Amino acid sequence: MSKKSLFTFFVTVLMIAGLLAGCAGNAAPEEQAATGKIKVFGAFATPIEEPWDGVVHDALLKAQEDGLIEYTFTEDIGYTGDMERVLREVAEQQKPDLIVGDAFVNEEAVRRAAAAYPEIPFVFGSELGPVTPNLAVFDNWIHEPAYLSGMIAGGLTKSNTIGVVAAVPIPEVNRLVNAFIAGAKETNPEVTVLVSFINSFFDPATAKEQALAHISAGADVLFAERAGVIEAAAEKGVFVFSNMSDQNAIAPEWVVTGPVWNMTPTIEYVIAQVKAGTFTAMDLKDFSMYALGGATLADFHGNDAKVPAEILDAVKAKEEAIKSGMFRVPIDEAQPGAVN
Repeated sequence: MSKKSLFTFFVTVLMIAGLLAGCAGNAAPEEQAATGKIKVFGAFATPIEEPWDGVVHDALLKAQEDGLIEYTFTEDIGYTGDMERVLREVAEQQKPDLIVGDAFVNEEAVRRAAAAYPEIPFVFGSELGPVTPNLAVFDNWIHEPAYLSGMIAGGLTKSNTIGVVAAVPIPEVNRLVNAFIAGAKETNPEVTVLVSFINSFFDPATAKEQALAHISAGADVLFAERAGVIEAAAEKGVFVFSNMSDQNAIAPEWVVTGPVWNMTPTIEYVIAQVKAGTFTAMDLKDFSMYALGGATLADFHGNDAKVPAEILDAVKAKEEAIKSGMFRVPIDEAQPGAVN
């Protein structure tokens, strides 16, 4: 082979090698997007000890344990203007593939940050709607198990008085309280439900104080929409229904059951969208309801033995009707009165 032919041969080999390397280099990011972990940041206004944010945080921890994501978070950001700063710093410095958190009082801050970084999907708890192209919303649509809990509470009370301590009279809180009241009145039309709000999303001391006031007013069953109520129930020896997660461990003898919010279906759906490059700004409401596994009743941990059998039968029948679509729990987001 002549020197010229040999030179041409080596140039051709190098060109082919370069093309192959280029093809491999272009394929790597696609393969990583399809099979690799994505970076997720959690932004929470309250401490994750607070059940609402705690449920979202637990679902993200599970996704991390399942090898789906790399997860970091900041909690207790508050409502004094720090949320937008935190989100902008994270977007600039960490460049996550997805940001998840709670908006509500921080609605405007979250929406400004999302608009500033349209390439990053934002998925936030919100009472408002999604915004194209990158802000999806979710909420705790657990009014269905709240209704079932109310049915049980109506059958348990001996004084015909039930106490509810809730956060703030906003739509997503009101619908849980109203569903609980409606369920109680289904099984006990004579029941009186006392309702109070702590005007905070996390103030266990105030919640406990208000729960004790309801007990003093005759309530022998409580709905702990907020943290702090279960401790009052245990102290006074009255039945109580937890909220958001299974909280039986706080007072095993007195926590009967309660609405459970399972955020895993929502989180897994969003992760799959981000990995596939198909993220859509949408309302993720349905993933938090019974039909898709986002809502259920907490385990009774044996306390179902304390509930009249006919009440349990009625609750089971209603639960099946909800699952089959034959019964829809009313969505009532009006502020309940102090006495219902």
